[in-house]
Formats: sequence, structure tokens, C-alpha cells
Amino acid sequence: MNVVVVGMGYVGSVCSACFASRGHHVVGVDTSEFKVACIERGESPIVEKGLSELIATARREGRLNATTAIASAVPAADIVLVCVGTPSAEDGSLDLTHVKRACAEVGRALKGTGRFTTVVMRSTMLPGSVLSELTPVLEQACGGRAGVDFGVAYNPEFLREGTAVDDFFGADYTIVGAGCERSAAALRELYDGVGGELIVTAIPTAEMVKYVNNSFHALKVAFANEVGRLCKRESIDSHEVMRLVCRDTKLNISPVYLSPGFAFGGSCLPKDLRAIHSRSRHHGLELPVIGNVMRSNDLHVEEAVHLIERFRRRRLGFLGLSFKAGTDDLRESPILRVIGTLVGKGYGVLLHDPNIDMERVLGANRRFVEDEVPYLPERLRGDLDQVLAESEVVVVGNRSREYREIGPRLRSGQVLVDLVAAVDRSTVTAGEYHGLAW
Repeated sequence: MNVVVVGMGYVGSVCSACFASRGHHVVGVDTSEFKVACIERGESPIVEKGLSELIATARREGRLNATTAIASAVPAADIVLVCVGTPSAEDGSLDLTHVKRACAEVGRALKGTGRFTTVVMRSTMLPGSVLSELTPVLEQACGGRAGVDFGVAYNPEFLREGTAVDDFFGADYTIVGAGCERSAAALRELYDGVGGELIVTAIPTAEMVKYVNNSFHALKVAFANEVGRLCKRESIDSHEVMRLVCRDTKLNISPVYLSPGFAFGGSCLPKDLRAIHSRSRHHGLELPVIGNVMRSNDLHVEEAVHLIERFRRRRLGFLGLSFKAGTDDLRESPILRVIGTLVGKGYGVLLHDPNIDMERVLGANRRFVEDEVPYLPERLRGDLDQVLAESEVVVVGNRSREYREIGPRLRSGQVLVDLVAAVDRSTVTAGEYHGLAW
């Protein structure tokens, strides 16, 4: 394919050399005459392991060129990769000035070519940037329509400086947000044989994935550092602790717990977070990440209350009371905090849980009910159909099997609030479906 890469910084230089090494013909474009001259001499304009050899080979074999003239490079392109910077503005917002300028130049160069070229943004940008801010710039500059006269796509990069070449070729997956099928097809051809599985999704989804990845990476660094500071005060080997934590690939380093749903609860997580936070205060340590996890959880519970109240219906049915399916443990179940708040505001509430039988709620569980949710026994119903029939708003609080099939049983005018993504919304043929964070 004929590929033009606009911006020969870290991302642009690496992409140019790597695509050229796969047999594509690549033209790099940059306003820096120094960078262009480096490429033309077969040298790398940046320091990056393995890059110099790729550039030298690609240049020698005639598959890589560089220029400062975008107008001469773009008209023959199948794909244009925009890799210019998106720095932070003074207020922390994203500055798209350089990208908009590049898109305007690309658009003018595409005008009148009669060639369907896919313009792919690789720069990090917030959701909505490609479709709302950059596509109009391209359309105005070239006088055409996205998806008809040219394509648009977003292809986030996950290259780490120092290992960028290895990351390019050894990626587990490549994500493409495509504005049309022709653009998706062009990128499938471009990435054929490299970058792991190619996953095509919506453009805003691809934009968001980049930010979520980096936020999660930052969170992991901050979390590990807080663990380290606490371990040092306790005279514990922090590296050994985290090495053992990472050995667990069933719960710790895995997709488990990384799906949007309801707040955590139960007899372990809240108690243990409070204990470790208390110990950190004993040492005079401030651990903002660990210390604010409970606050984040509390806000999620508050959001559930706000969502339910928004419908202005007074008769509520709650399905699932334990903090997760398959248990009768009610201790610190977050749904009980939601119920308690609404009971206190005078809402009519009915409750159902297939695992809760008050005659079998004993010990610490029984004391928790008596102290914290004394209204539970009189509002608990054993018949799910009764709760569904008498409720205007049905709230699903855990993923018990019985609740996954209630979609077709809802009537017109009824509202389903699914706090745990238990019900397939496509099965709700009457009434309304609302998720908490989806």
C-alpha cells in the first residue's frame, strides 16, 4: 500500500519504518528539515532500539522516503496516518491545534484526486475528537464527505518508548475505530500479519480505550508505589509482596473485577480496606489511591440512588440482596444501602432474593440484619412474580440466575434498573431498560 505518515516523532518514525519493513511504500512528512534529512540519509531522527536498522534497510530498498511537502505526498496515498502531537493546554484540556492544521493540509491535498484515501488519526485524543472536530476540518478542506469521498479512522497506538519496535510487531491486538467498511478494509490490509488480532470498533470507543489503558497503567504504578511505602514502614519486602500478587492470574492479573457493574461489598473488601487505611494513618502515611477506594465505592452507591429516583415512581422492587449471587451473606451488601436510603424517603419497597430465608439467617448475618436493616423481614417476598407484578421500578442487585430471564416478563410502562448488567437489554420487549454505568 502507499502510506503517508504525517509527523515523524516517536510514533510516526516507528510506524513509518515498521510498515516499510512489511513491504509498504511509506512517505514520512514533517515540518522539521532535520528529521526529513535524517530519514533521507537512512538514519533515525530519534533514539529507539532497533529503529535505525529498520530505517536504513527501508531507505536502501526504496520503500521509505521523507519530505516537508505534504501536498506532493498525499495524492497517491491509500492511507494517511496523522501522528502529530496533542499537547496539554494550560488548563489541562487537550490542544488539537496541530492535528487540525495537519488535517486541513491533508484535506487540501486530497481535493480533486478522485482517490478514496483513508485518513487515520493515531495521536491521542479524547472521545468525539475525530468525528466532531477533525472530520469537519477534512470535509471542508477537501470539499468531500467522510465515508463517501474519503475515509476516517482512529487507530490508537500502544508503543512504549524504548521498546516501541517490539511493541509494534508483538502487540496482542490492534484496535481500529473505523468510520466505514472501506476504511476498516484498508486498515486490515495495512496490518495484515502484524499487531496481533485486529479489532474493529466504533471511533469513540477506540479513542476512549487509549485513555482507559493509560489511566489504568498510571493507577497500577501509583498503587504499587503506595503498597511499597506501607510495606517499608512495616519492614516487609514490597517487591516480594507484589511478585506474589502478580502470580495470581485468576483474580489479580485477569479480567475479573474489571467489568462495569455495581459497588463492591461483603465481609472482606470494605473491612480490609478500612484496616489497611487505618494502619497507614498509624504510620503517618498518606495513601490517596488506597484511601479513596471506599469513597469511590460510596459515590457509585449514591449514583444508583439518583438513577432510581429519576423515574419518580414510588413502588420499587429489588431483586438480589446479598452482595453477590450464590450466597446469603448480607453483611455490607451495597444494595441494602440503596434500599435503606429509599425506605427512609418513604418509597414503597418489596424485596426478593432466592438465597435469603430469614429462618436461616443466623449469627453475624442475623445481627447485621437486626442492627442495619430491620425493615427487611416484613418486606421480603418469596414469590418473584409478586414483586414483579407490584413494582413500577424493578431493580436488579445481583446476578442470580433467576433474574437473567426477567426481560420478557416486564410489562409496558415498567422500568428495569440493572445495576449489575445481569439482563440482556435486547430481551426487554416492553418497558424501559437502564444500566447504572452503561
